[in-house]
Amino acid sequence: MSNTYGIWLKAQREAAGLTQQQLSDQALMTRSHISHIEAGRRVPSEEDARRLDMALGTGNVLGSFRPGADDDAVADYFAPVQHLEQQATSIREFAPSLIPGILQTEAYARCVLGRAFPPLSPAECDRAVVTRLKRAQILQNPTSPVVWVMLDEAVLRRPVGGAAIMAEQIDHIIGLTESERIRTHVIPLELGHHPLLDGMLTLMWFDDQPPIAYSEGVRVGRLHDSPSVVEALQGDYTLALSDALSLKKSLAALKATSKGYRDHG
Repeated sequence: MSNTYGIWLKAQREAAGLTQQQLSDQALMTRSHISHIEAGRRVPSEEDARRLDMALGTGNVLGSFRPGADDDAVADYFAPVQHLEQQATSIREFAPSLIPGILQTEAYARCVLGRAFPPLSPAECDRAVVTRLKRAQILQNPTSPVVWVMLDEAVLRRPVGGAAIMAEQIDHIIGLTESERIRTHVIPLELGHHPLLDGMLTLMWFDDQPPIAYSEGVRVGRLHDSPSVVEALQGDYTLALSDALSLKKSLAALKATSKGYRDHG
């Protein structure tokens, strides 16, 4: 990601005679978030850019030229997270209903993205699928980032695209887990309620910046960089993980579920 945007933001802030803390107070953002944007480590959300424009009196410049603003291959609220994935040294995912994006096969991703509303054209769907599959390239590095995945059993039981697609998708996760590229844990349905049941969660750690968290619901996502909030979400993840199946039992559950889909198919 080019840092032209961050350099320009810093120049406008300094021209206005504001420190990062003063701008953060006016824009209702954390100082660390503004620091990361200026350094080119993060992409502001559309709302962030709007507040920065208002605080600096720059019209709609920061909103109009926001990195990724013209890229409709990913949801607007997810664009900053996509950039951060590429920089993370450690990622922990929790999925309550769908396979996490970085683990999706092409067939599974096409089924998920093909059910959008309003409907995507074939070309738009192709573009979105390619963008999603590119995210998985971070797993081509054999050691970094370290990836832990926690799946609610409902993710495995929901037959997205049918039995054949689900069997292929689960086998993909089994392969990554058995090769020790990722670590996978399943939260059994019989557990009932657990701390992460309300929505998807991604935790990320970095070499040169504080950890962040990203939570997502229906058509909304939120990037959290407040240390107290990130710490609380890390605690929720740890608590849920303590109730998940062991790695060995999770692999057995994955294999049994895949076999069930293949037998059914």
